[in-house]
Amino acid sequence: RVPRTTARAVLINSGNANACTGQRGLDDARWMTAEIARHLDCSPEDVLVCSTGVIGRPLPREKLATGIPVLMGLLGSDPHAFREAARGMMTTDTVPKQAFRSWELDGREVRLSAAAKGAAMIGPNMATMLAVILTDLRLDPETADVMLRQSVDRSFNCISVEGHTSTSDSVILLANGASGRELRSEEDVQQFREMLDGVTCELARAIVRDAEGAEHFVTVRVRGAQSPDQAKRIAQTIANDVLVKTAITGNDPNWGRIVSCCGRTGVELTERDVTLSINGNLIFQAGSPADYDEQAVRESMSRGDVDLDVQLSLGDASAEVWTSDLTQEYVRLNSEYTT
Repeated sequence: RVPRTTARAVLINSGNANACTGQRGLDDARWMTAEIARHLDCSPEDVLVCSTGVIGRPLPREKLATGIPVLMGLLGSDPHAFREAARGMMTTDTVPKQAFRSWELDGREVRLSAAAKGAAMIGPNMATMLAVILTDLRLDPETADVMLRQSVDRSFNCISVEGHTSTSDSVILLANGASGRELRSEEDVQQFREMLDGVTCELARAIVRDAEGAEHFVTVRVRGAQSPDQAKRIAQTIANDVLVKTAITGNDPNWGRIVSCCGRTGVELTERDVTLSINGNLIFQAGSPADYDEQAVRESMSRGDVDLDVQLSLGDASAEVWTSDLTQEYVRLNSEYTT
């Protein structure tokens, strides 16, 4: 149903993925959009639907039939209504996730507001996360589609909790044109791109900070690669490595695990091409361990934010990925998820 020029609503079902449910799942999704359309007096095709939660269980249509009229009565245009919508999206999230930006365009304020959910089964390719981005700028569907995909690649496709792709993920950009303003110049386009990247990156980082059981927020930066794709491949390999994650859980600057990740990506390099710093402390340099204060590094890691900076000697391309550690609480939550 996207891209389109006439979308009126997004219905988000939380707690049930409505995936691997056969023809009934398709029928249920179409029924939900038809119910919303009936209340809004619009075409069912103009209602978009997102579902997230347990896979393989049919939607409880009776609960939805009861709840949809109640939901319609709660619609509002104030910050409280938007906050409640962000809260209603949550599954194992512990906090609602929202981001806002505004700027002046041709003498009038243009606004960008967004909400997202996600805490696990994150990455690659977004995975179990939903995001709805709203703007009062006037955008044509083709421009919106291109700019959104580019922004997602720089944000939601740069996060990982455990690297498990899901059946259910969506990012939707809705532009109603209410401001009466549109992008007329390259400068306008660049300004909007920065605002869009601002909200998507803020929400992407919020998802990682709220990762199930997480105690550390980890930034992996790779510089000096031959291409951005190469840099991102190395960064994602480090971010998704279970041994790296568990070392970070224990505030252990186990550089061998990080360096060995660089060597198992298929990128042609040797240990002499790799230099590693953790929270600004040089740990490994051009093939050999550096002299560093291990206790000081441990203490810096224990504060919760961990920066892994990998400098290669292959080129000038770079990439940045955000991830979390892997804790016993994560294992507990996911061992009990359906029970």
